[in-house]
Amino acid sequence: MTQEELLPLVLRKDDRAFTLLYDMYSKSLFSVISNLISDREEAEDVLQESFVKIWKNIETYNDSKGRLYTWMLNITRNTAIDKLRSKGFNNKQKNLSSDNFVHLLDDSNKLTNRIDTIGIQEFVKKLKPKCIQLLDLLFFKGFTQQEASEELEIPLGTVKTQNRNCINDLRTYLQV
Repeated sequence: MTQEELLPLVLRKDDRAFTLLYDMYSKSLFSVISNLISDREEAEDVLQESFVKIWKNIETYNDSKGRLYTWMLNITRNTAIDKLRSKGFNNKQKNLSSDNFVHLLDDSNKLTNRIDTIGIQEFVKKLKPKCIQLLDLLFFKGFTQQEASEELEIPLGTVKTQNRNCINDLRTYLQV
């Protein structure tokens, strides 16, 4: 069945149309989601949520503005991005069980040795304490600048300025 044949059925909310729509587009939409969200279960949830949004909002699709697939792709991508930005998703990422990191806990020297091998640890140690703390939150713990601002109890603009300055200091040390 072609997109042109499927669209009238979807617009009438024909039950068969939903199944056909899913069969035609789910694999390619899932691959887009998987590029953004690595956890398969989360990606599957986003795919399901995307198809619900597509089905509920199909009457807003306008074929003069583009192909159905492109419209569906935008809804799916935006749903995945919304999931990534959601507080629940971010908290889940931060609060992973230590079981996921047993290999790191068993031999933490391996990680330290790898960092030492490329010399990053020595360069970071040369930074000011506020830079070390900020870079730890932003780059090693995965905080957003807003979250770092709240954690450090300093204005967001200050976090952005300090981050830029700290990165510049690190670049200076790396060039020497």
